Amino acid sequence: MDFDLTEEQLLVQQTAREFAEKVLAPGVIERDDKMIYPTEQIKELGELGFMGMMVPEKWGGAGLDAVSYCLAIEEISKVEAATGVVMSINNSLVCQLMMDWATDDQKKRYLRKLASGEWLGAFSLSEPQAGSDASNLLTFAERKNDHYVINGTKNWVSNGIHSNIVIVFAMTEKGVGYKGVSTFIVEKRRKGISTGKKENKLGIRASDTCEIYFDNCEIPVENRLGREGDGFKIALKALDGGRIGIASQALGIAQAALEASVRYAKERKQFGKSISQFGAIREKIATMATEISAARLLTYHAAYRKDKKQPYSKESAMAKYFASKTAMSASTECVQIFGGYGYMQEYGVERLMRDAKITQIYEGTSEIQKLVIARSLLEE
Repeated sequence: MDFDLTEEQLLVQQTAREFAEKVLAPGVIERDDKMIYPTEQIKELGELGFMGMMVPEKWGGAGLDAVSYCLAIEEISKVEAATGVVMSINNSLVCQLMMDWATDDQKKRYLRKLASGEWLGAFSLSEPQAGSDASNLLTFAERKNDHYVINGTKNWVSNGIHSNIVIVFAMTEKGVGYKGVSTFIVEKRRKGISTGKKENKLGIRASDTCEIYFDNCEIPVENRLGREGDGFKIALKALDGGRIGIASQALGIAQAALEASVRYAKERKQFGKSISQFGAIREKIATMATEISAARLLTYHAAYRKDKKQPYSKESAMAKYFASKTAMSASTECVQIFGGYGYMQEYGVERLMRDAKITQIYEGTSEIQKLVIARSLLEE
């Protein structure tokens, strides 16, 4: 296996790094503190081609591979994980889902705008009673001749407020469990769809998360993705790809924690010498670096298999599980290395710890990732 990045991949990485340092870094603490959505920054990401990275140029995307996507998400999330998740959702859970399931007509109407960054997409699967159990949906889409009428409530919808379209999973047949789930493209401008307040979250506070309500929301039949009953299959495939994005987001958080720890350990002096000379600090940094390298290899391997059109469900679950665990441990140790300063907002490392936690929860909890991994090994 060739571990060297191509010239194109290195260019993507450098472009993302420069954007993050020059455009995202200024104001990142204020956006987190005041929950300010990075509107202009997201617009610039679209202009760079980073909102539809794996979409072919034919449909308005950048035509890049999944490894390039991982590199970009990591660099963006290293500076602001909230922006990283906006980018990840639009790429993985919206654009890629449309690439896999949309008709050419649907791609013409929606994908070009989403991939170019002109529009933003959201993905709504979870409901108040249906988190990990995605087959337990109550939102219902009733077909009436040439349209569907949707009623129900979705929660924890990232990009829910600022999005132009929402990918919605709803039941079209009752009493048959996951076999009754179908998928729809719903434009936010339609009558009968409304959003709740922006949730006040522990981390990734600049990104928007909200509830979405459907009250007799009518959409045409041609806005259904796939056939009736395909929804659960569509969701699982989308989440397989989405987990590569979240693993990359976790990598960015962990790498930021490592770099901050190394810088601070060299600068901070106690007992007449820099704390980098103490064995306890060295042990922490060595462990962080090793776990991050392992997480990166798992993530790139999942992306590599995706690019090669090989099965990658188990690999993406492994990547997300381990990378999110690494982000949590690395960011916690970073705060510990900073000591009292690490607990203060102005140093920016407490934000890493808060941002890291969600990577163990959304797009499938760590417990769900273990189930996916175990099932792939025990039932193959």
